[in-house]
Amino acid sequence: MWPWGHLAVGYLVYAALSRWRFEEPPSAAATLAVAVGTQFPDLVDKPLAWTFHVLPSGRSLAHSLLTVAVVCVLVYVYARRNGLGRPALAFAVGYISHPFADALSPLLAGEYEYIRYLGWPVLDQPPYDTSRGFGAHLADLEPSSLVLAGTFLVGFALLVWLRDGRPGLAALREWLRARRVV
Repeated sequence: MWPWGHLAVGYLVYAALSRWRFEEPPSAAATLAVAVGTQFPDLVDKPLAWTFHVLPSGRSLAHSLLTVAVVCVLVYVYARRNGLGRPALAFAVGYISHPFADALSPLLAGEYEYIRYLGWPVLDQPPYDTSRGFGAHLADLEPSSLVLAGTFLVGFALLVWLRDGRPGLAALREWLRARRVV
């Protein structure tokens, strides 16, 4: 799944949870935390596999449910000490949704060996080509039923985010302005 698809899945799951559990749309802090959580596994694994060649694939260390559990516990402990419960929950939802969203395509194709990353390093990885970077993968992007479904999902998530009042946008703009990025 592409980064924007992960963001859509994570936001939709957290937005539903926020409405169910807290009876309100996600806050700005929670929205930014879910966004970081949805990207975290790829921000760790892709460079370590594709650039530095220290991991067997772009889906290994940070995509492993073992790592997910450790990182989420550490984030929870930190958040509990600092009064950041909802952002921590949002990060965890985003992070947990990522490896499972990546498993969708191999599961639908019946290629079960390609979901063994969920148990890495306990489970061995099938051989992957780690010599290609993000740009090469992006260049190979072709319209398929999964890509079209992902596009629909992103559009739906965007509508939900707009309905929720665009949480996180103002905070992100303010943060970027403070660093003179915009």
